[in-house]
Amino acid sequence: MPTLLIVHHTPSPSTQAMFEAVVAGATDPAIEGVDVVRRPALAATVSDALAADGFLLGTPANLGMMSGALKVFFDLAYYPCLDATRGRPFGLYVHGNSDMTGAVRGIESVTTGLGWEKVSGTVLVTGEPGKAELAACRELGATVAATLMS
Repeated sequence: MPTLLIVHHTPSPSTQAMFEAVVAGATDPAIEGVDVVRRPALAATVSDALAADGFLLGTPANLGMMSGALKVFFDLAYYPCLDATRGRPFGLYVHGNSDMTGAVRGIESVTTGLGWEKVSGTVLVTGEPGKAELAACRELGATVAATLMS
């Protein structure tokens, strides 16, 4: 069974709401045969990444950059995953109170280096997520999970 790894840093109610919506989309009953594994960024391991067939990444934008927690995950997993995970699909959601450009650019730089393939647009939310933003997160989760269906 293919595995979707959700690596997230959820330090606030807004990022928690986004995470829960992404999980709801990824675990929608219409999506069958995909194992969804959730890991906080500081708990996600190289083994988790190597075992995954696809990825969903979630982070706040801190001072215009990805969270330190997600950066630690990438620092640990990058070289072990460099050739082993090439071509795998991923999606991204980011929460910020202002500019998120640097966070997205940093993550896309790493995922480009890894050779991961972005399969959905990035969900960017400024401030508290509303119904439309949470629906976009749910759609993101469902889209990435559906790419893994056998």
